[in-house]
Amino acid sequence: MNEFVASELKNHIAEITFGTVKSNSLPGAILEKLAQTILEEGAKEEVKAILIKSEGEKAFCAGASFDELLEIEELEKSTKFFGGFAKVLNAMRNCGKIVVVRVQGKTTGGGVGIACGADYCFAVRDAALALTEINLGIGPFVIGPYVERKIGKSQFSAMAIDADFRSADWAEQHNIYHSVSENIEEMDAKLEKFLSTLASRSSEALALIKKVSWEGTDHFNELMPARIHMSASLILEDSAKKSIGAIKERLRAK
Repeated sequence: MNEFVASELKNHIAEITFGTVKSNSLPGAILEKLAQTILEEGAKEEVKAILIKSEGEKAFCAGASFDELLEIEELEKSTKFFGGFAKVLNAMRNCGKIVVVRVQGKTTGGGVGIACGADYCFAVRDAALALTEINLGIGPFVIGPYVERKIGKSQFSAMAIDADFRSADWAEQHNIYHSVSENIEEMDAKLEKFLSTLASRSSEALALIKKVSWEGTDHFNELMPARIHMSASLILEDSAKKSIGAIKERLRAK
């Protein structure tokens, strides 16, 4: 399968895996399916926690699909596309279950948003991260509230402006990653032990921890329409299309 979202229940843990051929970048259909799957698994009584991971051993998530961004020519479609990222993050926040994210490689844009939407995040030493939206002529507006919650507004602004990669160590120091391992094998061993322990915990206690940890974020719902419109309108500009096209050409030449 070139593009997919799959889920599997293992010992009270719902493991959700997504994958696309281009560095696990996210087209609209995958965003919709991912959000739906998170909510469906979260609604199951037997599920104590959700694990979100991506396919392969390289990039965790390259953010928005360039191919789809280049095809969008109408505000309605653009709004729906960026609304997909909001749906995924909202599902992570509101699903009622602890969400663990596994980051096995570099991540940019919306992938950083998913890492920041986690209640607990595992990563490898090579999992540098960056907010690269400014390179496309837009900004990390939709994921912004989730990133700000983890690293603060000043650090978020800096990431959004310079678009530089930050190391996994930096991400751990700034509360995005909670466990950093030297390689995938070490990370997965720690992750398996962690999930096994979670599966033995009280469902009620985990649900209340989830509720308490997201207190004060109800206003995210009010922010989203305007944030979505910012990205949706900017991506329609000719300058944005040219920037995305130029980046695609550089990637193709590598």
